[in-house]
Amino acid sequence: MASIVHISNANIYQSGNLILSNVNLNVEEGEFVYLVGKTGTGKSSLLKTLYGELPLTQGEGTVNGFNLRNMDWKKVPFLRRSLGVVFQDFQLLTDRNVHENLRFVLKATGWKDENLMEEKINDVLDKVGLKTKGFKMPFEMSGGEQQRVDIARALLNSPKLILADEPTGNLDPETSDEIMNLLFQVARDYKTAVVMATHDFIVIKKFPARLVKTEGGKVIDNATVEHS
Repeated sequence: MASIVHISNANIYQSGNLILSNVNLNVEEGEFVYLVGKTGTGKSSLLKTLYGELPLTQGEGTVNGFNLRNMDWKKVPFLRRSLGVVFQDFQLLTDRNVHENLRFVLKATGWKDENLMEEKINDVLDKVGLKTKGFKMPFEMSGGEQQRVDIARALLNSPKLILADEPTGNLDPETSDEIMNLLFQVARDYKTAVVMATHDFIVIKKFPARLVKTEGGKVIDNATVEHS
């Protein structure tokens, strides 16, 4: 199995403050990992380190083969292109339809060929069960549908890793279940690793997977829900 995330003996700082010390974390291809921890314990800092927003200055770290230690601003876009990021608040462009939202991302990440772009957009919409919804504007869609578009967008560049930040945070339980099933399916069918930050322990109990927890300035691997 290929290691998608590998962090060893890392100290993670934000604005000069040590947030997490001696972090060791491995995530394999196709693995699903929950990232839990109370607000302010470093979950966001860890995610930001993984997608190159916070520089890694102490310890070792690679994500998708990108070395986080010598990551300069020129390399960050390439790192991000190899990832998919799913947000709680969807962050869709409200002035254009679903198809154009996805096309915008492809163009922004260097795609040129119109036919290939069309093919890719249809492919990801099909994967998330929205094949016929490309013409819809975001405001015409339910929260669950918008989250599916967000996942479709994350899949555009066939990422080896999806970072999902509270993806079920704004959804009702039934819709949450649909989104979780979709994320697990992506991990299984496309060998995409998924690291999902969440506060939702109902989801974790319903869809069990490895639990990584931030607590007391540390990252605790294989934690249990009882210790949350």
